Amino acid sequence: MGILKLKAAYKDYLWGGHRLVEEFGEEYDGDILAEAWKLSCHPDGPSEIVNGAYAGRTFIDFIHEKGKEVLGKNCAGFKEFPILIKFIDAKDNLSIQVHPDNRYALENEGQYGKTEMWYVLDAKEGAFLYYGFKEEISREEFELRIKENTLTDVLNKVYVKKGDCLFIEAGTIHAIGKNVMIAEIQQNSNVTYRVFDYGRKDKNGRTRELHVSKALDVTNRAPVQRNDRNYPHLADCDYFTVDKLNLDGRMTKKVEGFASEASFISVLFLDGNGYISDESESIAFKKGDSFFIPAGSGKYVIEGQCDALITSIRPKADPVRIGVDIGGTDVKIGLIDSDQNIISSASIPTSKENGIETVIKNIARKVNTMLEEAGISIEQCIGVGVGIPGTIDSVNGKVVYSNNIPMENVPFIELMEKYIPLPIHIANDADCAALGESAAGAGKGCRSLVLLTLGTGVGSGFIMDGKIYGGFGVGGSEFGHMIIESDGPECTCGSHGCLEAYASATALRRKSLDVFGKSLEPIEIFDKAHAGDIKAQEIVNDYIEKLGVGIVNIINMLRPEKILLGGGISAQGDKLVEPILNMAKERCFGKHYGSLPEIAVAQLGNKAGMIGAANLF
Repeated sequence: MGILKLKAAYKDYLWGGHRLVEEFGEEYDGDILAEAWKLSCHPDGPSEIVNGAYAGRTFIDFIHEKGKEVLGKNCAGFKEFPILIKFIDAKDNLSIQVHPDNRYALENEGQYGKTEMWYVLDAKEGAFLYYGFKEEISREEFELRIKENTLTDVLNKVYVKKGDCLFIEAGTIHAIGKNVMIAEIQQNSNVTYRVFDYGRKDKNGRTRELHVSKALDVTNRAPVQRNDRNYPHLADCDYFTVDKLNLDGRMTKKVEGFASEASFISVLFLDGNGYISDESESIAFKKGDSFFIPAGSGKYVIEGQCDALITSIRPKADPVRIGVDIGGTDVKIGLIDSDQNIISSASIPTSKENGIETVIKNIARKVNTMLEEAGISIEQCIGVGVGIPGTIDSVNGKVVYSNNIPMENVPFIELMEKYIPLPIHIANDADCAALGESAAGAGKGCRSLVLLTLGTGVGSGFIMDGKIYGGFGVGGSEFGHMIIESDGPECTCGSHGCLEAYASATALRRKSLDVFGKSLEPIEIFDKAHAGDIKAQEIVNDYIEKLGVGIVNIINMLRPEKILLGGGISAQGDKLVEPILNMAKERCFGKHYGSLPEIAVAQLGNKAGMIGAANLF
């Protein structure tokens, strides 16, 4: 795919100077160049590719056309390209500001928050940065000092020199002082809350807007302690890992690196010159050049004399997945770790009568509360999987149709992304339950399994090689709607003689009404049959016969390794399993000469859906 050389997007903010042109060779003809966005996918200023097949096109174009694979597996947990890298030349003091975290920024700004790091490229004598508070202050004092223009009296002033590095977590109040140049690696966001701007006016003569109320909401008012917690890296967090490369051109003048499928590599040259190369080409570099090496590119070589910042994305520490199982009455939510353990779970009313966007908002609020109570940051989460009843277009993130929760052609993922700053996948709820049993339940370790949920209807899911098998197009596996008698009773789907019309709890209630003159619950019918009631035995025998026919058909078509029975009726256990297994031995093609799947009861109960939804990642 090749190494990409990038041209920066430029910003002429009023506090900027001209040193990025004079000293770093930026191709810019204006009087003020405050920032050069050296690696950017942000719509406010995307970088441009200057070499190869994509020369003249934006970095955004490249990623859209090549796909997220060029970013690497470690970026799968990010909805967007995770970082933005820039040079900043502060001829004058920047405003005192703070950045929100992801949760606050998504809810209030519709984009991510910002954690960042600064590497000092140059600083004149006496130059400084503001970095947090000297001592903890109250919200009231913070607000008062902003009004009285005395905020700088309580800020922590850090004098800096070339080579210094500061990590600035979201919520940390900060500012770059005049006569400082820095390289900044940050989250891919442009959200800034300005709290003090020295009374300056913009180029149109207007005082620049302050964002005091929002800043009060998000600022950490306790002192921030600098430490070496990220050693041996310059910075290391869930958004970026930054390392320093130094080649002195004498003792060390060549280094080999490797761009694995885990992460892309960004190389930003702070000074020097030489060549960066892979197996197909060698490209000259100089001070200020920025290069992007796609994930999976393999070995690359840097030779010459230089200082450079090497940025990549590491796996998230202790990753957590969020599983959501939406039902007609309740929504079950679980925080699931990498070993399929449920860290925390909760249930909230679906409240479908208020509309789907309200349902989604309520889910997002509960997710945030659960994460906070469990002490888990949103940055630790790799995604949200959602199981939804109905016909689901998982590829395009839409609910094509759902009867239980009235939806038709709803862009579900697009709606949920407004409130949760993570990648989101959706699938049919029965498919998710099957995936949950495959990952952590009775089907763990199976290469293929079918789950039939025997409840109000007959739901189903087919798992092959650890993934939901959805077939071609939209619709998935609906074994409950295989027709086992062409002139049978009408099904809820409008057809006749479906398995669901015989093997659901609804079918049992309807049959008991015909036989006993009143509707009985399935457990009552089975109990009566077990106690010797002839009429109840006839109902149960007919139920097992019809369910067994459906299962024999599934075996003949698919030969899965296991067939699992879930839902309320599956509580009958061996009373169901043994006669159906005997039917399979007698009626499946090949009989005892062929291989038969194990037939068993599912283990996870109402946890299967949320565990399976989490395993969409």
